[in-house]
Amino acid sequence: MAKVWRRRRYHCRAPFPMPPPAPTDDVAAAAAVTTITAAAAVAGPRASSGRVRCPRHMAAGPVMLDAALPKAVVFDLDGCLWFPDMYMLWGGGAPFTIREDGDLDDQFGKRVYLLGAVRQVLHSLKTAPEWEGVVVAVASKTDEPEWARECMQKFEVGPTGSGIVIEDCIDVEDIDGGNKQGHFKRIAERTGIELEDMIFFDNERGNCLDVAQLGVTVAWVPEGVTAGAWDESIERFPEPGSIFDFRMGG
Repeated sequence: MAKVWRRRRYHCRAPFPMPPPAPTDDVAAAAAVTTITAAAAVAGPRASSGRVRCPRHMAAGPVMLDAALPKAVVFDLDGCLWFPDMYMLWGGGAPFTIREDGDLDDQFGKRVYLLGAVRQVLHSLKTAPEWEGVVVAVASKTDEPEWARECMQKFEVGPTGSGIVIEDCIDVEDIDGGNKQGHFKRIAERTGIELEDMIFFDNERGNCLDVAQLGVTVAWVPEGVTAGAWDESIERFPEPGSIFDFRMGG
């Protein structure tokens, strides 16, 4: 059985909180994200259910990975990277328009926004030298895969004007129905990375339990990937089969 680590001061929090508020202070969120100093990484070929991408390090040859860092960082999409979930946009949805603040509007003007420190975390994974060679993946059961892909193509990460969108940061894309264990088995097969060398972020407890059974280190983030949840999860990695509980966002 997967271990669920609960932080004592959060023990009375309801297990499924209300959707988190939209971010209001990107500068504060960015400042809160800790830079984890480590060496660059060796990872297998990057692939996805829809495309194949080559890691940055492969052109220059393999490099060594600090044992403290995961070899693959895997994210859910709906409710983990952004809100609302795609199914909540039924009746509207694509095409999406980029707002002045960097968020998106669906065709009827319903706002879709990134959660927590997602912009800063993904930008760091894409650009920071310490994360070079680490595989970044998506494992999602979203009800509207094409809408989700459009959002990944339009959400900019990092500072305004960076020109880097979510899709640029993702090396392995596995968007499909079914149990999340299937996603991870496919990711492991495509990359050659062992499951215990991966970390997974998801807002749904059931998905976390399923993936932890495979020996993956899991962060349960009902309020999305916040700076605190990200920093603590990377600091505590690896704890194969454990679930870090961030019901208050971290």
